[in-house]
Amino acid sequence: MNGGSQFAWSSRVLHWLMAVALLSMLLIGMGMVTSLGQYQLLVAIHRPLGMLILVLAVIRLVNRQLKRPPPFLATMSARERVLATASERLMYALMLLLPLVGWAMLSAARLPVRLGPLVLPPIAPHSQALYTVLRRSHTVLAYLLFFTFMAHLSAVLFHSLVLRDGLLRRMLPWTARARGLSGKEPDASDRAP
Repeated sequence: MNGGSQFAWSSRVLHWLMAVALLSMLLIGMGMVTSLGQYQLLVAIHRPLGMLILVLAVIRLVNRQLKRPPPFLATMSARERVLATASERLMYALMLLLPLVGWAMLSAARLPVRLGPLVLPPIAPHSQALYTVLRRSHTVLAYLLFFTFMAHLSAVLFHSLVLRDGLLRRMLPWTARARGLSGKEPDASDRAP
């Protein structure tokens, strides 16, 4: 099948949980910038969701070490493989950095990060100057995450709609059938008697 196997079930579930969390976070972040009326509600969702993303990112990194991904598809050129690897590493870095920078930013402003009854300890000293730098950094990193997310989505759509090489099927949360992974009907040798 030449690289057509699916990712491990745990990798697929974590991928889609993270995709929903990141997309929600990006939409909430845009809402925070544009909606003064709903700002407090959006902030109240944004902070714990950021911590959830941090936890999921750590779990994904551990899972990635335990469950190796399937090989690249044969339809991917050497350049695409390098870009895919680099963008994946950038996504992991951003999934870790953004929540940590946000947490540090709030710590520098002496604002608590609450997760229900739990209040997280500060991870940066109180400093208005540091707060300003971290706030700008958080914004720049959020834009970088948005563009990286969109590049990832564009690549998946290109492979799925133009090349039709089964790339998306490898990450679907359900198990793909024989037809599903290669994008072609199985021949007689692939079918059970």
